[in-house]
Amino acid sequence: MTLTARAPDERVGCLPLSAVPDRAPRRGGTSRRRWWLLACAAAVVASALPVALDDRPVIRVDGLRQLVEFFAAAVVPRVDGGFLALVGASAVTTLAYAVLGTAVSLVLGVVGGVLMSQVWWRADAPARRTRDVVGWGLARAALAVPRGIHEVIWGLGLLIVLGRSPVVAVLAIGIPFGAVTAKVFSEVLDEADRAPYDALLAAGARRSSAVLYGLVPSALGDLLSYAFYRLECAIRSAAVLGLVGTGGLGTELLDSFRALVYPEMWTLLYALILLSALADGWSSLVRSRLSVSRGGRGGSVDGRDAVVAGSVLLAAALAVAAVGWVGLDLSVLWSDRSLRQVSMLAGQVWPPALVDGGIAELLRLSGVTLAMSVLAMAIAFAVAAVLVVPAAALPQLDRVTSSRARRLPVLVAARLVMIVLRAVPPPVWALLALFAFHPGILPGAVALGIYTGGVLGRLMTEAVDNLEGRPLRALGALGASRGHLVWYGVLPAAAPRFAAYGLYRWEVTVRETVVVGVVGAGGLGVLLHHQLNGFQFAQAATIVLTIVVLTLAVDFVSAAVRRSIR
Repeated sequence: MTLTARAPDERVGCLPLSAVPDRAPRRGGTSRRRWWLLACAAAVVASALPVALDDRPVIRVDGLRQLVEFFAAAVVPRVDGGFLALVGASAVTTLAYAVLGTAVSLVLGVVGGVLMSQVWWRADAPARRTRDVVGWGLARAALAVPRGIHEVIWGLGLLIVLGRSPVVAVLAIGIPFGAVTAKVFSEVLDEADRAPYDALLAAGARRSSAVLYGLVPSALGDLLSYAFYRLECAIRSAAVLGLVGTGGLGTELLDSFRALVYPEMWTLLYALILLSALADGWSSLVRSRLSVSRGGRGGSVDGRDAVVAGSVLLAAALAVAAVGWVGLDLSVLWSDRSLRQVSMLAGQVWPPALVDGGIAELLRLSGVTLAMSVLAMAIAFAVAAVLVVPAAALPQLDRVTSSRARRLPVLVAARLVMIVLRAVPPPVWALLALFAFHPGILPGAVALGIYTGGVLGRLMTEAVDNLEGRPLRALGALGASRGHLVWYGVLPAAAPRFAAYGLYRWEVTVRETVVVGVVGAGGLGVLLHHQLNGFQFAQAATIVLTIVVLTLAVDFVSAAVRRSIR
């Protein structure tokens, strides 16, 4: 009996369609998967070698006392009225940046998604075919660069140009998120039913009108579902951007950490965790309603669903309120100061220059960055593997076992742990890891592994909960215990999705190494931080280009692995 994973909404996990297996493995896939598994194990061992060969002790004994003090302060957060008011205002600012950044990303994502889709560039006339293929390739290439640059890099660059303006945080979230959304939306459009689109073209409609009325409505539900997931991601990104000076909870966190006032840090972290949990619950509710209203398939939005309609209206109201709260003033984009800064920055960035040590140093730090990302994913998989079964609701087994009520406390606890892991920004985990470990690969890998473990655990839990239930119930009817059902039924069926999610998160983790590098954990991020602090913009541009190339290379490798193991 073969178990397969059904996908009520393949965009729920914030993944491109190509990242998620949607058919049974091809013949010979087992052998390929075995070889790739060995390759992954070898990569982890190779990445751990620099840590093992380091002459310094792995643990910083002198820093453990501060780590103990930090966690001891969790039970005594600062709760006086004045500070709570500051925390509340900072939380609203973080939420406002996230909402506005998501709105910008949706606009860019819809426009970019249409331009990146194959259906937009599909040419019926041979004379136009070459031109349209070139246009499609240019559109994808143009959006690959902003997708490969982390929002922190966007934030640092925009701070130089625009100063401390709310526009910085909004664009720093909106631009890279918009590029990612465009990639996902283009695949949604290419997967949509083309019959209405073809009918409109045959009736003489222009291509833009045919896409707008023939394709977009059928893909709107998937875009909306994805948008609510991106809102969760945007809250975390807004907090991270605060650490580089854009305001909100992140800025207050950094100030408290610099002063080593741990009770204040915990109050701010609790606020961030609560905000993330609320966004997580809202997003999950809306996406589940969208999946049900579409019968488990992508499609148009059912306007009669009160939850979906109300959520859309609430999101729109939040966006309007956010503009007023942060005092968004777009005129800063074309102010004389901004134009002068753009001219100055362009003159200093181009042409890019090599850093001290030349290409050899860039290659060495690229290796450190890559090793950090590989170790981080190994840690993340270990964390997610521990949490996924306790956190999974497994509704497919409700008719087989009667232990759901007894499991509820464990389920809630496991999901709360995952929320905490992914709500705390990677730089905070990195700062804590630097208490325990010397700067280098290990603290960055631990920080990213803990954070990614929370994200990956959530995606893996959804994959388990979305499995087809009939084969599992059939196994249960044969007398299999719940443990056997999980071990021999659930995990093998969900394993292809686990691999796809892990590969996708590896791409993201390579970009995230910049974030932990900014606080001194190691890799290209440390060098980038030093160059920016020294106003060495030409060298910084070279580092950014190196990060983009590294990210695109990892993207290419992970896509090849996904195709190979399907």
